Amino acid sequence: MPFALYLLALAVFAQGTSEFMLSGLVPDIAHDLRVSVPAAGSLTSAYAVGMVVGAPLMAVMALRWSRRRALLTFLIVFLLVHVVGAVTTSFGLLLATRAVGALAGAGFLAVAVATAAGMVPPDAKGRATSVLLGGVTVACVAGVPAGALLGQAWGWRSAFWAVALISVPAVLAILRSVPPGTADGAEGGPGARGEARALRDPRLLVVLLLGALVNGATFCAFTYLAPLVTAVTGMGAGAVPVVLALFGAGSFAGVTLAGRLADRRPGRVLAVGGSALLLGWIALAFAAGDPVAVCVLVFVQGALSFGVGSTLISQVLYVAVGAPRLAGGFATAALNVGAAVGPWAGGVAIGSGLGFRSPLWVSASLVAVALAVALAGACAAHLTGRGAAAHRTGGAAATRAGR
Repeated sequence: MPFALYLLALAVFAQGTSEFMLSGLVPDIAHDLRVSVPAAGSLTSAYAVGMVVGAPLMAVMALRWSRRRALLTFLIVFLLVHVVGAVTTSFGLLLATRAVGALAGAGFLAVAVATAAGMVPPDAKGRATSVLLGGVTVACVAGVPAGALLGQAWGWRSAFWAVALISVPAVLAILRSVPPGTADGAEGGPGARGEARALRDPRLLVVLLLGALVNGATFCAFTYLAPLVTAVTGMGAGAVPVVLALFGAGSFAGVTLAGRLADRRPGRVLAVGGSALLLGWIALAFAAGDPVAVCVLVFVQGALSFGVGSTLISQVLYVAVGAPRLAGGFATAALNVGAAVGPWAGGVAIGSGLGFRSPLWVSASLVAVALAVALAGACAAHLTGRGAAAHRTGGAAATRAGR
């Protein structure tokens, strides 16, 4: 893999850390800026909305730019809004920086996905995607806990400064390693309309829906692991960082392994991995009272979740080969729709009095729906293929009869 690809992953690591680190910083932000905890929690919502809306919007906007210009613009904006967030005393301004930062991060990831695919041979998109998404998994393992520790030691602002500083090497790396190139929408390129036409493939819609469902299941369970561990497993608050780290370590392992298989056997990865993912959430729901089983299954589910998820993203690039940037944008949006809807659904289940195991059942249900959609899509594609073959055969027979 090109070294520049790992530097793009460094930027994705910074953005993943920024997206998830607020979970440990909200109380301090609320106290420092004199707002309520729910108001401070809206900083997370603002980022999520920015990611969903920003991914396709920023991808379209950047079609007239070269990939290097787009990556630099988005990353520098992301860096600067974190500097502003680190120094501001206004909650309203901090909220605005979260929204703008999310737009920039979404645009960066959309272009980075297309850039990563362009750095490798046509049959290595899965492995390139896995390296890029490795930045997100490392953020879960190291970035988020580190942000929480920084916040405890030097205040919440230090976490924002850290994200900005981590982004600096990535800016320099893009300047040195990504060629200037030409705009995808320039003469000879497909442009926005051309890429939009390439997105009409029904297979792409199916893959995007699968990505949203699988990611929804992932973050539904991940969001509520802490209360599960303390209230159901009985391991104590000190075990929560260990369990979260196990999930992150599993995620990294899953992305790495899937990257080596997704290009050659994507169907097998999705079928076997998706089925195992469903069984794993069910098993974890039943075994949530056993500390050993929880630790093992959390690692396994992290691996399966991100292995299947990264494979789906690579399949978006294979299906929408004529629309690399918009495909990356819509893939980013789909994943973030899942990341928003999954925790909401888990919260509804808990709020209904179903207990802290209920998010695991929600996750299992979302994966079950994904498997049903995948099966229906496969059957429809098979029938369409048979119909097209019959039409060709009938046409050939009519031509021979006419002779």
